[in-house]
Amino acid sequence: MTELICIVCPKGCHLKVDEQNGYAVTGNGCKRGEVYGKKELTNPTRVVPSTVKISGGSHRRLPVKTSEPIPKAMIFDAMKLLDTVEVTAPVKRGDVVYKDILGTGIDFVATRDM
Repeated sequence: MTELICIVCPKGCHLKVDEQNGYAVTGNGCKRGEVYGKKELTNPTRVVPSTVKISGGSHRRLPVKTSEPIPKAMIFDAMKLLDTVEVTAPVKRGDVVYKDILGTGIDFVATRDM
């Protein structure tokens, strides 16, 4: 039995996930908590926010994030990739800054116009 705190909404339900019983979830206040509990133990993922260098912009760093959640085990390797990225202004929110992170098909995208 694994205990988790759900992060899907601000409610923060205390979940119990029974790995021995098909990842049965208890303590959830909604269906999303049940999905989160199962996914967190079988294939945890996260959206990763960060920044990259930008030249010609109003600031020295451009905020970016993954277009979709990536596997939690890949987060540090994905962050290392961003150290090599430098973009040139102008950049629009939603523009792809780094395509296909580690072969996942997921991109880093800009989260602000600059």
